Amino acid sequence: MEDNDIVELYLSRNEDAINQTAIKYGAKLRNIAYRILEDFETSQECENSAYFETWRSIPPHEPRDYLFAFVGRIIRHLALDSYRANHRQKRQALYCELTQEMQECLPAQNNTEDEFEAEELSECINEFLSTKSEDQQNIFVRRYWYFDPVEDIAKAYGFTTSKVKTTLFRLREDLKRHLEEGGYDI
Repeated sequence: MEDNDIVELYLSRNEDAINQTAIKYGAKLRNIAYRILEDFETSQECENSAYFETWRSIPPHEPRDYLFAFVGRIIRHLALDSYRANHRQKRQALYCELTQEMQECLPAQNNTEDEFEAEELSECINEFLSTKSEDQQNIFVRRYWYFDPVEDIAKAYGFTTSKVKTTLFRLREDLKRHLEEGGYDI
C-alpha cells in the first residue's frame, strides 16, 4: 500500500492504518529503535508507542509523501527518551561516542529560543548535506540518524571502515565550518 493511501486511512480514523504502517515499515522502525536501545523488547514498545503517536498526529499532519520519515522521527525520539530514562546514572559507549562526535561541530543550546534555533539549525544542516555527494549523505545519515556502526556502513556501501571513518571526520569538519560561516558559535 502506498504512503498516501495509508495516510488516508489515518485521516478517516481507520485502525487498519496502523496495521498497514506496521506491514510496510515495522522492521525498519524497530531497527531504528534497536540501534539506539540495543534491547528488542524496549524497541517493540517504542514501535507500538510510535504507532499511537502517529495515530494522534494524523491529523493535523498529513505526511502523504514522507510517512516513513514522519514515523521514523517519532520512533527515534521515543527511543532516545527511553534510553535517557533507562540510563540516567550510567552512560553507554555508542550513545556517548556519537554525541561527542556531533558536539564537536554543533552549537550548544542554552536559552528559550532553542526550538526556533533548532529549526534553523536543521535547515542549515540540510543545506550542508545537499552540497555533498549521495554517498556522503548516506554515510552521514546512517551514522548520525540511524546510529549504524561504521562497520555496517562500510559493508553496505562496499567501503573500508577506514574510508567511512575518514569521510565522517571530514564531514564533521566541513559541517563545523559551514555552521560557523552561518553564524553559529561552535
